[in-house]
Amino acid sequence: MDGEKLNYKGDDALKEIEKLTEKAGKFQESILKEILMQNGQTEYLSKYIKGSQDVKEFKCHVPVTTYKDIYPYIQRIANGEGNSLIAGHPITEMLCSSGTSAREPKLVPSIAEDLDRRTFIYNLIMPIMNQYISGLDEGKAMCLYFVKAEKLTPGGLPVRTVLTSYYKSKHFKCRAHDSFNDFTSPDQAILCKDSNQSMYCQLLSGLVHRHQVLRIGAVFASALLRAISFLEHNWVHLVNDIRSGQVDPMITDPECRSSMSMILSSPNPCLADEIEEICSRPSWKGILYHLWPRTKYIEAVVTGSMAQYVPALDYYSEGKLPLVCTMYASSECYFGVNLEPLCDPADVVFTLMPNMCYFEFIPLGENGKWLMDVGEEEEVPSDKLVDLVHVRRGCYYELVVTTFAGLYRYRIGDVLQVTGFHNQAPQFRFICRRNVVLSIDNDKTNEEDLHKSITAAKKLLEPYGALLVEYTSYADTSSVPGHYVLYWEILHHASVIKDTPIPLDAKVLQECCIAVEEELDYVYRRCRAYDKSIGPLEIRVVEPGTFEALMDLFIGQGGHSISTKRQGHPWVIGAWFMYGYVNDSSFLSVKKS
Repeated sequence: MDGEKLNYKGDDALKEIEKLTEKAGKFQESILKEILMQNGQTEYLSKYIKGSQDVKEFKCHVPVTTYKDIYPYIQRIANGEGNSLIAGHPITEMLCSSGTSAREPKLVPSIAEDLDRRTFIYNLIMPIMNQYISGLDEGKAMCLYFVKAEKLTPGGLPVRTVLTSYYKSKHFKCRAHDSFNDFTSPDQAILCKDSNQSMYCQLLSGLVHRHQVLRIGAVFASALLRAISFLEHNWVHLVNDIRSGQVDPMITDPECRSSMSMILSSPNPCLADEIEEICSRPSWKGILYHLWPRTKYIEAVVTGSMAQYVPALDYYSEGKLPLVCTMYASSECYFGVNLEPLCDPADVVFTLMPNMCYFEFIPLGENGKWLMDVGEEEEVPSDKLVDLVHVRRGCYYELVVTTFAGLYRYRIGDVLQVTGFHNQAPQFRFICRRNVVLSIDNDKTNEEDLHKSITAAKKLLEPYGALLVEYTSYADTSSVPGHYVLYWEILHHASVIKDTPIPLDAKVLQECCIAVEEELDYVYRRCRAYDKSIGPLEIRVVEPGTFEALMDLFIGQGGHSISTKRQGHPWVIGAWFMYGYVNDSSFLSVKKS
């Protein structure tokens, strides 16, 4: 498994990458013309370019947009109006973005041919991997994939995540056999709506095939860690199933039971003993490597907010398995691939594929100097945008896309840095999502939403003569699932006289936890209640004067001024916290589909 390129299948896919990147500028212009030809007569574009297919006219007259700008059109489509509002082809579904608007998920329009573009990116992954790791067609992949809850718009369009859309599509369910993508999990387990039953069956399938597994993966690093935690709590049941050749009665989904009965065709006490011996060890360090000894790498998103999970994955693989981040994608569009998959997670860069959409970029800074800070509500002049092939190495940009499904010069919100070029196509390092202060899984809680939630919750303190004077927050991923932690400095009116803090009743602060969670957005509530990928929110109360002491400390260490922002320094506050309250109640505020 060295860095040298090896013989592989997939020459056509790699040739296509070279063809696209060698003439990236030409392909980008062609893509924009194709979008204008397909969508030029829509109500939205007609306002600005009156059916013109001229690229220059598009750049001069079509404004840079955010979700707020297109929301009226999204709402009309969701309510059943004609599809000619924003796209020339019918909108077939709405995809839930991880971003939110007014506490509800952003709905991203999608057309049928978008699935072809997503499948194109998926089909590049193994040809790229096969350049560096041989024999991946000689075993199986234990990839843990899950569908999420969905609902219908008033007009009857499905509302689902982009991954649920793909797994339910014919592109996935009717795929031809591929020895490079031979999954341990049966499709019935992947498509099971009960996340616990799905996880159980997928792990059981992976354990049955433990000596054939060559790679382990999940879409996000957080999902893989949840799987390890689930295995730690359920391995005894899984071993019993393998030993007896019978599926545990807790699996009630008919299709899951049927598919697993075929995999557990007969009792296998020897395999059960092997797994029991490994799982019974006092330390689970290297558990992935020991349970699946032929595994060559772990595949998951480990960039952005997922980077916080890299140390844990290294622990569970004993540092022997490369962590591979293969692609860059969102609900709005699939963007590109990692052409150097065995690089360190901190060095991951993505090459954007110029046939996916039309890319533009808002310049933000260069050589570590921030030149421009454009808030989401601020208007961006069209002439400030830079085309894909004209970005500059070392510079920072915010990503803007124009898609076939009706997003025009749409700000994705991702900040990227150009690290180099592959032929004519630039390569980018993902830096961050704009204005995201907390993230555990798919959630993206920004500063404004957090402040609104805390403002609502702190009212519960008022009847007790208590006042929230300062707060900060961080995402605690030291346990699985991770959870939000809020540090509150509370001043009780009596403490002004007595000069000592008066603890509030635990029930009051537990109610504050609940109030914060109920005010957070749809994606958080879905992850918390349905997916169980986020644990109970925690409030930790610090001693009066803690934040002032911290400010003095930061200024003493070279902080800029007394007005320095106080968010983002939980590592110091931990030394002062006195007591904490966790919302352990069942959190059921997610709307049912």
